[in-house]
Amino acid sequence: MPVYDLVIHGGTVVTPHGVFSSDVAVLGEKIAALGDLPEGKNNVDASGKFVLPGVIDSHVHLALDTGETVSSDDFYSGTVAAACGGVTSVMDFSAGSRERAIPDDIRIRLETAAPSVVDYSLHGEVIGWHPGREEEISAAMELGVGSFKFFMAYGKSGKRTALGEMLQAFGTLAAKGAVALVHAEEENIIEACSSRLSPEEKGSMGSVAAARPDLCEAAAVNEAGWAAAVTGVRCHVVHLSSARGLEEVRQARRRGAAMTAETCPQYLLLSSDVYGRPEGHLFSAAPALRSREDNEVLWKGLASGNLDFAASDHCPFTRAQKKWRGTFEGLPGGLPGVETLLPILYSEGVLRGRLTLCDLARITSENAARLFGLYPRKGCLLPGSDADMVLLDPEEAWTVRAGTLRTNADFSPYEGLQLKGKVSSTLSRGELVYSEGCFLGKKGRGKFLPRRRAERFGSLSSTGAHSVGGLFLGTAP
Repeated sequence: MPVYDLVIHGGTVVTPHGVFSSDVAVLGEKIAALGDLPEGKNNVDASGKFVLPGVIDSHVHLALDTGETVSSDDFYSGTVAAACGGVTSVMDFSAGSRERAIPDDIRIRLETAAPSVVDYSLHGEVIGWHPGREEEISAAMELGVGSFKFFMAYGKSGKRTALGEMLQAFGTLAAKGAVALVHAEEENIIEACSSRLSPEEKGSMGSVAAARPDLCEAAAVNEAGWAAAVTGVRCHVVHLSSARGLEEVRQARRRGAAMTAETCPQYLLLSSDVYGRPEGHLFSAAPALRSREDNEVLWKGLASGNLDFAASDHCPFTRAQKKWRGTFEGLPGGLPGVETLLPILYSEGVLRGRLTLCDLARITSENAARLFGLYPRKGCLLPGSDADMVLLDPEEAWTVRAGTLRTNADFSPYEGLQLKGKVSSTLSRGELVYSEGCFLGKKGRGKFLPRRRAERFGSLSSTGAHSVGGLFLGTAP
C-alpha cells in the first residue's frame, strides 16, 4: 500500500457522470486513487464539501494591450484571482499581428505568461490571413497550440477576417486537426446599425444594444457555421450571448458542422438594463448584453448540452480605464469574472434548479478539456490525471464585493450579488494554492500546457476534400 502525499477525506466527489462519497489520494502531481483510503502524509478534511475537477477557464485576457491601455490583470494577479475561484487552468490568446508570424506571436506571449501561478495554455490569434501562411499553423501546433481565433468584426482595427480568407484558413485548420475559434459578430450589420444612431444616441450607453444587436451575432454564427460545414473544421463560437445566436449554432450542427459554443456568466445574469445605471459604461463589452429572455435560453442551453461549456471572458479594466468620455465608442470592452465563474454557476445555476451538479462539472471542466486537447490530463478526477481539484463549501453564503476579490479591477459587474456556495480550497497539480481565504501559491509555478489534437465530439461534416468556387479548402482529418 503506497503512502500518499495527500489525501482528501470525506468529501462528495462531483463528476459529469455521477456524484458519490469518496476519498481522493494524491501522489506527486497526480491523482493516485479514489475510494476509502488511509491517512496520507498530509490530509484535508472535506466533510460537507463538494470535490470537483479544477475549473478550466478557456477564455481569459490577461495583460491585454488594446493599443490605448492594458487590461488591469497580468498573468500573476489574474491567475491568483483564478486560483482563489477554483480555476486551475486558464487559456489566453496570443496577440495577433499582420507583421509577425503566428509562432512568433506565441513565443512572445509565452514569455509574458511565465509568472502564472496556475497552469495555462494559449489560442493563436489569426490576423491578416492569406495563402502562404499555412505552415505557420503547423509551426504553432509544434509549439503546443492547437486552436486559432478569428474575428468577424473589428474591421477598422484590421482584425477582421473576411469570409473568403476564413474559408481558406478553415480548410487549413481542418487538414491539420486544429480548432477554429470565432468572435461571431457581423461587421456589416454593426456598421449599418451604428450609422443610424444620432449623436445624442451615441452619447448614451443604452445605445450599445442597438449598435450591436443579437442579429449581428446570429448572422455571424450562420456564416461561420456554413464555412465549418463546408470545410469540416472543428469550429467553436466564443462568448455566445443570445437566443438567436444559439439557434444558429443548432442550425449549423443540423447542416453537418462540427460546431461547439460557450457562454459567459454576464450573458446568463445581466441584461441590457444595466446600461441605464449611473455607471452603466462600466459594463462595456462585446457582444452586448441582451434580454432576460436571452439569459434563460442560455441557461437552458447549458443544461441541455446545446451550449458546451461556460468561460469567464475575464478582461478586466479599472474604473479609471473605463472613464466615460461622452460616448460608448472607444470604451475598452471587457468584464472581470475569473474568480466568480464557479460560485455563480453553482449558486445561480445548481441551487436555482437550472443545472445539476453533474452539469456543473461538465460545463466548467470536462468539455473544455476535451475540445482543446487537454483530456484526460485535465478535466477529470481519474487516477493518472493531474491533481487539479476544487473544494466547494455549499453552505457558505457570501456577497460579491469588488474590494474582497483578488483581481486588480476595482469593480465587479456582480457587485452586491448574494451567493451561496464558496470555494474553500484549490489544488493545482497536488499543491494547495488556496485555502480558507489565503492564497498559498508561488509566482511562476504554473506550467504551460501543450495540447494534442482535439477530440471530435458533436455533429461532424463528411470527410474528404472540399472545394467551393475553385478554392481548395483542405481535407478533414
